[in-house]
Amino acid sequence: MTRRFHIRTFGCQMNEHDSERIAGLLAADGMEATTDVEAADVVVLNTCCIRENADNKLYGHLGHLASLKAVRPDVQIAVAGCLAQKDREAIQMRAPHVDVVFGTHNLDRAAVLLDQARRSGPVVEILEESETFPSALPARRDVEHAAWVTIQIGCDNSCAFCIVPAVRGKEISRRLGDIVHEVEGLAADGVTEITLLGQNVNSYGRDLGAGQWRPLFADLLRAVDAIPGIRRVRYTSPHPKDLRPETASAMAECRSVCEHLHLPLQSGSDRILARMHRGYTAERYLERLAMARAAVDDLAVTTDIIVGFPGETDDDFERTLEVAREANYDSTYTFVFSPRPGTEAALMADEFVPDAVARQRMRRLVEVVEASALERARARIGRVEEVLVEGPSKKDAAMLSARTRQNKLVHFAADLRAGSYAEVEITAAAPHHLAGRLVKVTSVPRRARIRIPVSAHLDRAESSAGGHAVRDGEAAPGVAAAIALSLDAG
Repeated sequence: MTRRFHIRTFGCQMNEHDSERIAGLLAADGMEATTDVEAADVVVLNTCCIRENADNKLYGHLGHLASLKAVRPDVQIAVAGCLAQKDREAIQMRAPHVDVVFGTHNLDRAAVLLDQARRSGPVVEILEESETFPSALPARRDVEHAAWVTIQIGCDNSCAFCIVPAVRGKEISRRLGDIVHEVEGLAADGVTEITLLGQNVNSYGRDLGAGQWRPLFADLLRAVDAIPGIRRVRYTSPHPKDLRPETASAMAECRSVCEHLHLPLQSGSDRILARMHRGYTAERYLERLAMARAAVDDLAVTTDIIVGFPGETDDDFERTLEVAREANYDSTYTFVFSPRPGTEAALMADEFVPDAVARQRMRRLVEVVEASALERARARIGRVEEVLVEGPSKKDAAMLSARTRQNKLVHFAADLRAGSYAEVEITAAAPHHLAGRLVKVTSVPRRARIRIPVSAHLDRAESSAGGHAVRDGEAAPGVAAAIALSLDAG
């Protein structure tokens, strides 16, 4: 019988992207995906150590899986991702029923390690550097019209609150030609929206081509914009200290690059920014923001803000409120500081802000940022916006959810497939979403080319469709290739 796999993803878009690659590898190894963890033969927990209580969530899930394994001993359990990279052997010590532990740098070994564990027992394999970019691996995507594309891995910054450099390694940029080739393939598969992923996309390319021309992020935006079929390009995350005028110019000039900039502030206090090692002041941040808004018409700006960083005083917090008011954000992701083991900030325990103080500050900040979000949302009432349909609303199945180019969520009534483009008149606004009515449908998803993963050791002479097996390219040892067939995806 065909073995089935189930993947549970914790954390950020990078982890979601990695899970797609793990799924692609397991599918290429002959397995089938299932949403029912109880029915799975392989369960993969792709972990994050950035979010609060990440380890508690992991071991809670592993406790449930211990009961499953007691009933079905042949079930394999794998732990991947950032927490696996950080905690390594500690995971198997606390949860001895785990079969495989692998980190962020050896995703390509997922199927091989599971097979090894079936034959020889539990395996822990953690590499310190990546040999393969996740985007170079086969993928199994749940969404046909949109895809994430890795442009760099790792990070060379040293933010005091962030564990990413420790678990993702040094910053390595992917070759521009490889990125363009992948996006061309995605466009051929029917993808119309891509999101370029990196820990600091603004520094893309600085480690490429020493002594000669080096492609920078603005060059990459222009190269991807030129690919037929791609209608929307997004990216995350940029670092304010590296946001340059040429990037803003590229955003303004490229038809497909969306008018949305996520620019993490973290704090409006210069003293706290210095303690965080952010590399900019509040004034410099606002200058970069003004430059971007001057270059890109109708730019929506979102941000991240941490409240209660160790040592934050009432005056420091007031500076954050001032910057938040001046920046007039479209949306804000606000967090009460939570120490992450392994970071510099976690060692500042004697300066931790009392929880009650931090949460009182958070309430004040939310009032400020919600007011600006509502103001900017209401300014769109009466406008006709192009939206990309994501599917039925999670709260009301009779309504569709869609996104504007500014990444604003819009709910409206219509019968359209995910991946359709439409024009919608905005009729109402709230801080976190808009409502509208359908004006006209401008595009429906075309019949896509489907990539069917197959085992890397498939004989070239074997046929999967009328005697023809078309390979995308040779698979590296332990990595599955994919067959591209022109099939009806409708």
